[in-house]
Order: sequence, then structure tokens, then C-alpha cells
Amino acid sequence: MTATPGATPTIVLVGHGMVGQRFLEALAERGLTATHRVVVLCEEPRPAYDRVALTSYYSGKSPEDLSMTDMEFIERHGIELRVGDPALSVDREARKVTAQSGEVFDYDVLVLATGSFPFVPPVPNKDATGCFVYRTIEDLLAIEEYAKTATTGAVVGGGLLGLEAAGALKGLGLTSHIVEFAPRLMPVQVDEGGGAALLRTIEDMGLSVHTGVGTQEIVVGEDGAVTGMKLSDGSELATDLVVFSAGVRPRDQLARDCGLSVGERGGIAVDERCRSLNDPHVFAIGECALASDGRVYGLVAPGYEQALTAASAIAADEAAEELSFTGADLSTKLKLLGVDVASFGDAHGATEDCLDVVYSDSRSGLYKKLVIGRDGTLLGGILVGDAEAYGTLKAFTGSVPPVSPESLVLPAGAGAPVQLGPSALPDEAVICSCHNVSKGAIRGAVTDHRCTTVPEVKKCTKAGTGCGSCVKVLGQLVTAELEASGVEVDKGLCGCFAQTREELYEIVLALRINTYQDLLDRYGRDGARGGDGCDVCKPAVGSIIASLAPTIGASGYVLDGEQAALQETNDHFLANLQKNGSYSVVPRIPGGEITPEGLIVIGEIARDFGLYTKITGGQRIDMFGARVEQLPLIWTRLVDAGFESGHAYGKSLRTVKSCVGRTWCRYGVQDSVRMAIDLELRYRGLRSPHKLKSAVSGCARECAEAQSKDFGIIATSNGWNLYVGGNGGATPRHADLLAQDLDDTELIRLIDRFLMFYIRTADRLERTSTWLERIPGGLDHVRDVVVEDSLGICEELESLMTDHVSHYADEWATTINDPEKLARFVSFVNAPDTPDPVVGFVPERDQIKPDLPLLSIGMRPAADTADVLEGSAQR
Repeated sequence: MTATPGATPTIVLVGHGMVGQRFLEALAERGLTATHRVVVLCEEPRPAYDRVALTSYYSGKSPEDLSMTDMEFIERHGIELRVGDPALSVDREARKVTAQSGEVFDYDVLVLATGSFPFVPPVPNKDATGCFVYRTIEDLLAIEEYAKTATTGAVVGGGLLGLEAAGALKGLGLTSHIVEFAPRLMPVQVDEGGGAALLRTIEDMGLSVHTGVGTQEIVVGEDGAVTGMKLSDGSELATDLVVFSAGVRPRDQLARDCGLSVGERGGIAVDERCRSLNDPHVFAIGECALASDGRVYGLVAPGYEQALTAASAIAADEAAEELSFTGADLSTKLKLLGVDVASFGDAHGATEDCLDVVYSDSRSGLYKKLVIGRDGTLLGGILVGDAEAYGTLKAFTGSVPPVSPESLVLPAGAGAPVQLGPSALPDEAVICSCHNVSKGAIRGAVTDHRCTTVPEVKKCTKAGTGCGSCVKVLGQLVTAELEASGVEVDKGLCGCFAQTREELYEIVLALRINTYQDLLDRYGRDGARGGDGCDVCKPAVGSIIASLAPTIGASGYVLDGEQAALQETNDHFLANLQKNGSYSVVPRIPGGEITPEGLIVIGEIARDFGLYTKITGGQRIDMFGARVEQLPLIWTRLVDAGFESGHAYGKSLRTVKSCVGRTWCRYGVQDSVRMAIDLELRYRGLRSPHKLKSAVSGCARECAEAQSKDFGIIATSNGWNLYVGGNGGATPRHADLLAQDLDDTELIRLIDRFLMFYIRTADRLERTSTWLERIPGGLDHVRDVVVEDSLGICEELESLMTDHVSHYADEWATTINDPEKLARFVSFVNAPDTPDPVVGFVPERDQIKPDLPLLSIGMRPAADTADVLEGSAQR
């Protein structure tokens, strides 16, 4: 069948990925959807989705969550979107495209956005059962299904997508391997130093990495399914699932078949307007296009730029401003397996006579390199482990930064790093690479278009709507521009309170307000008074009241009365909610010291309740897999044996780690275990804006890693050194030295003051590391307040801590002795004796793990379950 041609010119788009969708938006922005018929032939069974965030499917996002297609936009602009109907052939002489459905479309303009296909090395048995690629949602669904019967997975390729695939396999419960032919991971983005830092971090996560070897053969069993891999070094790797992620190739077969010019190594050859070199009626954009500079670009930002260029060329007769595409910035910032990795500009130092400025900390997995020209120009860089400065550094690329390169790579707490904010950037600096949005354009959105919020600026400029790596800088620029324009920036906690968290703390403390409702009714915004509040301010105020409870006359038990309604999910049941609806049980083990009898009790409980046990980095034993109705039974036995809550569920002190100190270690100079126990018992249950972690090392060898904690103590021959503001995790920060050579009394006094000053002045959900960098004056100000008492508040800070210590009561001991409080520990309020049928487990390594297939079967739409599970406990 041939579509009936009309007088309206027709644009046919082949392919509907991220770049294809951006092309449609560009057509609409230029008014072409009103003057042209637009037909889209999409091969996949679903419209455009966020392929950059593909792996987030395994973190709980649905295919619908990943969608980038607003069907209202499609309908409003009359776009004919044909899903699951790819183009099969093109007749360029007749200007016709034949779709798989048999329908034929005449075109005036043909735009090819067919993307790329995964490269699978030509090794024997590459198509065996158990071999997959990692490219589409359908690929992920197939991997997820096959992984249910697999135990080990291997990824061929250690690039961006390969690391994501390996993380996905690990998340599916498989022992995961990465095989990379190059001598390091991510060889395109990082150098040898960055690869080494990345390798250490990834291996610490439990993934096995094999670099410098290739795959020679996929080994299969008698049934044709994968059983292993033979590697180029002669070794063999046992695996029952293989994912190929060894790069991509342009999908240009449609172009080849119709005689369009293609590159020697693939890609549809186009000029600087993205028009085919041998057919002016055909354009190619995205990963299928060989740009005029001879490169195929595999990142979304260049693809977006090509989409705008092609739309501009098509609209040229309508006097649209012409654009050209002659190359693109290949800067990238990603979070791979929870590790920040970024590269920008001339990351590998290819420029003649350039110099490297490098900071490396292999223990913390940190690597920062800046490439500097002879004249001081910032040429590029690599960041591994901490990419916080990526947005600012990338924007300075090509110019001479106003500070020394050394100060830009030093981490906070290691010298005197310079906080180079976006206000120092020139207007021409590109803030959003995905949509090529400059600082000047963002400022213009605020000053000329009257945008007053980040969402409004996003809508106006598209900045921050691509990969999202520029959103933080975007927010800082919007705030700075509003303040410079004399606009009062609302810094209130939320829509209910115009005050900051710090201001609300002062109000609660000064006026002894001990209920959330009283605070809201007296100090909330006009439209919020008398209401129920929101999910932002309720837990924040609940934390303030809990931290001041004995001082202001409030109950210190977080599930008492109104306080119960203010708590976050984990606090509702005094336990951490896990991915299948079960809970973890974490008893406190102060300083990591435990008796054999205590170990036996924990082992017997785990055995009797069938729990998964894990020794954590915080030097305690976690038990996973408890049903909500089992929690009181488990904790009754733990409390009877002398254990108490480890507060793993709350924004409070978690653990105080320790080494064995001078009692056992020949290098120890102080009793670190005793000090760790004393500190953990003193600050247990202390509610704060965010979780608190601590450690005590018995000598300068620092085995307890105290400098990566919110407050860390290192023994000296003269006493103790106190470090503050450290942080591990996704954004590591070395702690700063606050005071040194303290005796026991001085040490505890300063920690009391530091913690209460932090609780008093920090923002909601702000770690001490971020707070220390944000608070005016930084470490020097904190030292003046805490050590020198410059504000005259230290006596009050000490008094507040004394109140906390003297009124502490274990939450689980309180709970199990009150039948009314125990009534909340049920899966369904209307069926208290019925366990949640979705919570199930399967065996693994002589323990259990969540039965995720059961979970997916058990998840039903809320509308279907409302009548059956009315009043069920919140998940």
C-alpha cells in the first residue's frame, strides 16, 4: 500500500531514540510540524526512552519511567508515530520509504536516526544460549529473566556501558566478572592513574576485573548453553551468562542498501549541516552519522546538536537561523557502580608541551588530573571518585582559571582548596553540554524571561534536561542571578515554612515548642497553618524535636504520639526496609567489641528466624530478611541478651569503629577500643540532620580510617587528635584537624560541642562534610566556636549534650515492653496475623536472598489492592 501524497510536504524520520525525539522537538520549535506532515518509523516496540539511564531499570524504574515521549506532544503536533514498524528500504529516486508493515511513504525530506548496534566480537559460540547484548529495554528484560537461573555473569568490555552491565548483574545476585582487552578500565575516558583508582574501587565492591585479556571462545555445554569463557592468556572463566558490551557500530545498512555514501569504517557520511554527501534530500543524525570531521559520535549531547542542525537546515527556507555541526565536546560525567567518573577536554594530554597536575589517593579511590597548557590554560582533565567540581572545571576549559591548578585538584581538608564557584565563569562558558547552553543564556532566562526557579530555567533553556550533570551549577547560577537582581530568594525549608532548618531549630529551642503541629500553626506560612505539613518538613522537624527532646520537654521516643507520624519509612518500624519488603536487624556492638556469648546469641537468632547475616564495614553484624511481625520477637531475645538498637535506621549515630589499639597491637599508643566504646555509648541515639559515623585509631597508622568519618580520633603519644567533617561513600572527603594532643576530658568536651553545633546549624539531610564546606568561615569558624567559644554558646552546647546522655533510653527496649506500641508491627492492619505474601526468599551460598521474581509477581496496581489490603502498613 502506498500512502496518498498530498500537497503538504512530508518529513520521514527513521528511528525514534533520544536523538530522534530531540529532532521532533526541534521541528516543533521551528514551526515545521504545522507546515509539514511528519512520519516517524520506530523499530522498537516502545517510543523514545532514556537510554543513558537504561541501568536504572534494575534500580526500580519502570520502562514508563524511562520514557522521553510525551504523547500529548506527539498528538498536539500531528506527528504520525508508528511504533514497531521499522523502515525496510528506501527508493531515493522515487523518494519513497517502505516500512515493515508494507506501507510506503513518500518523502520530501528523509532523516535517518537509526542509531547503532552492539559490536559482538567474532568468537566461537557468541550466539549461544546465555549470551546477551546490553542496548535496549528488551535486552535488559531478557537478561533479568535468564539471571533467575544463573549464578555467575561475565561482561565483555570494561567501558562505560560494560561497567553498568556488570553492576546490573551484581544487583541481580550474580557473581560478576569484567573482561577488558585494554590494560585498564574505561580506556577512552581515563588514563592509567584514573584506571587504577577505578579498578581498586570496583574490586572493593566485590567485582572481579580481568584487564589486558580478550575473549577467545564462549564455552558451551551439551545443551548449547554458556558454561564459561576461554581468555587470551590461556585461562578459563566459569560463567553461565555473558553480556557483550564491547562498543557499538553505526547502523547504516539502510543507507548502504540505497546507495548513500558511508565511511570506510561505517557511518552515513554527512556535511556540516548533517545532510548526506550524495543526496540533498537525506539527513543523518546521531550514532549512525559520520560527521564532517570524520568522527561518529556515540554520546547524546553531540546527537542533540546534530538534531538541531538538521532541523535548522530543513527550516532554512523559513528563515530559521542556520546552524552547523563540525565537531563536539566529548566531556562526560557518570556515576558508575556508585563511583563518580568524569573526563573533559584534552583529558589524555595530547596537546604539545602540556603539563599535568595530579592528585592521587589510591586508598580512598580518588584520582584528579588537570591538563594545563604552557600559558596556564586549562585544557582538560580526569576526575575519579570525586567529580564535584566537574561542572565548573569543564566550563573553564579553554581559559586560564583565576586560581592555581594545584588548588583545584586538592580535596577538601588536604591543604587549602579553593572553592571556585560558577560566578567566576565567563558568560560564554558552556554550562549544559547536552543542549549547548551557556552561562549567559541561563542568566538571560532569569533577567529577560523572568524565570525564578530551576524548573522554569530548565523549561526555558533546556539546560539540565539531558544527563543532569549540570543541575547543581545551574541552581547556583539561578540563585546568584536572582540575588544580584535584588530578588529575595526563598530559602525556606519547604512550602510549609519560610524559615531554614537552622532557624526552626532556634525557634524550637528558645520557645520550648515540643510538637510539630504547634510549630506549624505558629510559624508556618499562611497557607500551611492548620494543615498537615509535607514530607520535607515533617521528618526534619521531627529530628529537631527528637534531638532536643529532654530539653524542651518532649518524649524522646520517636514513635510516641505525633512524633510517630513525622518519621521516615525506616523509623516507622525501627528497622531498615529492604528491597523485597523485609527488614534488617542491626544490634549495637560498641567499638566492634563483642563477647563469644554475644556472637552465639546473634547466630542462634539468625538461625532460628532464617536470617541472612553479614559483617559490615562498621564492625557489627547485620541480619537481613526479617518480616515486620518478626521484629518484636527478634528484638525481645536481643534485648534479653543485653543488646540494644544500633540505630541503623535513623539519622543518628551509627557506629564508632576502632582498631585493637595498644592493648594488643605493638604499634598502638592509646586504648582505642575503650575510647570507641565510651564515645558510642555516649552519643548513641543522638538524632541529627544526617547519619553520623566515627572511628578511633590507636596510632598514626590509621587502621580504623578515622579521617573518613564525621568525627574521627587518632591517638598520639600525648593524647588524641580530633578530625571533623570527613566522609566516605560516593563523595569522599578527608576530615580536617580540629584540635590535637587532647586528653580524654578535653576530647569528649570538644566532640560534644562540635556535634551539637552541627545539629544546630546544618541544613536538612546535610552531612558534616557538606556543612563544613558550606558554613561561612568553614573550619576556621567552627574551630573558633567549638574550641575558642567565640559565640559564647559552648556552655549551652555542653548542657544540651548532657541532657541527651542522661535521658537516653533504648527504643527497642521501650517498644517490646509496651503492648500498644507492639500493635504497629504487622503487615496488614485489617489482618494482623497475615504475613506479607510478597516477602519471599531463595537460597544462595548456604543463606538466603530476596525472591525478586515473587516480588514482581506480587506487585499489583494500587487500585487493585485498595479493597483487599485496606489499612496496610506503609511501604
